[in-house]
Amino acid sequence: MPRAGHAGLLLALAGALVGAGIAVSLLASEKAQPLIIGLLALLAVMGVFALFAGAVGIIEFAGRTTRNDTTKAVVDTASEGVIIVDTDGRVVYANEAYQRLAGTTGTENLLTVERLFTGASDVSEAIYRLAQAARDMRPASEEVRLSPPLGGFDGAAWYRIRVRPLEQPDGVRAAVWTVADVTRDRKRQENVFQELQHAIDYLDQAPAGFLSVDAGGEIIYMNATLAGWLDYDLAQFGPGGLKLRDLVPGEGAALLSGVPGGAGEVRTETHDLDLRRRGGHPLPVRVFHRVAYGYDGTPGASRTLILNRSAGEDVAEGQRAAEVRFARFFNNSPLAIATIDRNGRIARSNGLFAKLFGAAFKGQDMAEARSILSVVSERDRESLTQAVAQAAAGAGDIAPVELSLVMDANRSARFFVTSVENGEDGEAAIVYALDTTDQRALQAQFAQAQKMQAVGELAGGVAHDFNNVLQGIIGYADLLLVNHRPTDPSFDDIMQIKQNANRAASLVRHLLAFSRRQTLRPQVMHFGEVLTDLTMLIKKLVGERISLDVKHGRDLWPVRADLIQFEQVIVNLAVNARDAMPNGGVLSLRTRNVTAAEAADVGEAVMPAADYVAIEVGDTGSGIPKEIIDKIFQPFFTTKEVGKGTGLGLSMVYGFVKQSEGFIFCDSEVGKGTVFRIYLPRHVGEAVVDGQAEAKDKPAVKVAENGAVTGATPAPVQADPPAKPDLTGSETVLLVEDEEAVRAFGARALARHGYRVLEASSGIDALHVVEEHDGPISLIVSDVVMPEMDGPTMLGELRRKGITAKIIFCSGYAEEAFSRNLPEGETFGFLPKPFTLQKMIEEVKKALG
Repeated sequence: MPRAGHAGLLLALAGALVGAGIAVSLLASEKAQPLIIGLLALLAVMGVFALFAGAVGIIEFAGRTTRNDTTKAVVDTASEGVIIVDTDGRVVYANEAYQRLAGTTGTENLLTVERLFTGASDVSEAIYRLAQAARDMRPASEEVRLSPPLGGFDGAAWYRIRVRPLEQPDGVRAAVWTVADVTRDRKRQENVFQELQHAIDYLDQAPAGFLSVDAGGEIIYMNATLAGWLDYDLAQFGPGGLKLRDLVPGEGAALLSGVPGGAGEVRTETHDLDLRRRGGHPLPVRVFHRVAYGYDGTPGASRTLILNRSAGEDVAEGQRAAEVRFARFFNNSPLAIATIDRNGRIARSNGLFAKLFGAAFKGQDMAEARSILSVVSERDRESLTQAVAQAAAGAGDIAPVELSLVMDANRSARFFVTSVENGEDGEAAIVYALDTTDQRALQAQFAQAQKMQAVGELAGGVAHDFNNVLQGIIGYADLLLVNHRPTDPSFDDIMQIKQNANRAASLVRHLLAFSRRQTLRPQVMHFGEVLTDLTMLIKKLVGERISLDVKHGRDLWPVRADLIQFEQVIVNLAVNARDAMPNGGVLSLRTRNVTAAEAADVGEAVMPAADYVAIEVGDTGSGIPKEIIDKIFQPFFTTKEVGKGTGLGLSMVYGFVKQSEGFIFCDSEVGKGTVFRIYLPRHVGEAVVDGQAEAKDKPAVKVAENGAVTGATPAPVQADPPAKPDLTGSETVLLVEDEEAVRAFGARALARHGYRVLEASSGIDALHVVEEHDGPISLIVSDVVMPEMDGPTMLGELRRKGITAKIIFCSGYAEEAFSRNLPEGETFGFLPKPFTLQKMIEEVKKALG
């Protein structure tokens, strides 16, 4: 043990030095000088000796000694054995507890941990791992069972052995070993485990089932009784293996997972329902479900007691069977059902009610019973309150009320309230609720579709009549132009008439597009190629203040659509986006493939699950208000100023998409922008035509067996092409047209080119003309829609009479509108109204060969 310092010795030394100084000062200077030199030499020798003694540890400084003594006292009196061993295996220090464990005193013959703990192989392996950790200068811990224990007693003991590295200030490394006897703790743990095993055994052998479910619906415990009822093997059961929904079919899981409660509350509910056995068969049970809530309102794991209600388990078999049947009807009903008192407080409810309205009770103070009024929105509560009051008064016929739900203003339900006479527990009424959200959405979509269809029919009829009017104007303008040279004073006036008529014809084509009766020239193409070629045009249209962001999906599927009409659709949407961003913004074009699974997730009920190619046109403009977004596709509806829009652009877009068997949807938010999403079906089965290639004109189209039209059809009215040589002829042509002006124009045009023209004002009139005519008829040019007998019916009658003349149909509608009524395999030429004189003569010449 190191010796403690004494203050008296220090004072004596100081006194001696002072006395020696006084004595020397009393002597004469000649005698004092040798003594002073001798004294200084003595002090120098003592100082050098003290330095060497401090370096080798003979002398220790008081502060360090005090700190080391405190630390050593703590370690010496520790209950755990502590031994410090340097890297060479020498014992540097061992406290008294370790010396007692080792059965020796002093450190000369003290055994290290590696030599002290020897015995069974598992002990040797643990000590080896600890020794390896000590050599690697890393901490480690092991628990070993030693029999017999240290000290030679009978039995066995458990020891917890730890090792950790120790780096001293002088750089010397060592390992600190601690050994603790944990036999008592081990025995206590074994006793607790045995008690727990007994409790589990008692619970497993109980005549009732027991279940615990956490807040996430995961089953964390199930006793053997319940496992046997459900045919589950407890040896294979573990956390994460089963969910509540695996055991409770239908909406019953919502009853158990949606128990409402407040902070610090314990809620218990009783339910009669069916559990699902492992084979799928139902097990009728009565459930006592208890959930405790923490002080933060978080629900804990449940304590659920389950009684078997199967046949043979209850003495009152008739009552039990009736209760089981009622529970099944109640919980499996497609209606949400709840019983309420005269104040609207809910007494009990079924699973579907908990599923539909459980979110409305979350966070609600459960000191008061739940109210049926809390599931509906504030503005609709008065209607439900009146219905509940009528039921409480015993009214027999209460009209159902359809109300919005408080969880989501877009969700709704229809409530049926019926009174209960002499109800138990104060029950005054039964409330049946049916979720009508999807039904209302479908009704709205159906009403919108009906309205659009009606508007389309009207637009198509108007367009047909207008086409006949425009056909006369354009035709007679062409006849006047034939007789007037460009130098004539009237030439410019006639050209103005024709140009404005062509503008009107363009508007009519938009109406036909909306009504899905326009003439299309479908071809297989890739959207990516088409949009890439349109980029420069769109940039010019939108201007420099609007940036264009184009992103294409990878490996886009081909689609079959009219190239020219598709380009017009993109241009119309781009122009609308430009007008919505007067101060600049971003116009984005996106393309991507949409698989059938992704289409099902789009959330649009009218679009079936199939493969599509999607095009999205978005802007960052002003957006479209919700009150008018349902009207944007209607003809002539526009929000632009007078003279700046016809209201037919989006109508044409809508009609083209629908006629191409696709779908279009609009998402918009005021102040943030608008996105139009177009889905066109993926085309499979034909080679892809270059998006830039224009379909070549063919003289005729052919009606397939299914009525579909194959082959190309003529393009809409364009500027007159250069005159072709030799457009004259001498054959007999039958012209059938109910509009006198159009018929007169056609007859004059054909006669001017040398043809012999027979005229008829209807299909029946055409049959009479053919019977009265002696010579052959080479060509029939006929309108499609006529009174008494239309063009396709007339053709069938003529074929039965043996007339083999070729035929050209003229119509303001697309050929698909009438081609299905033609005889199978019939070929025909087609002239879309309004057409020019030049186009008519060219088609006639082409048909006659």
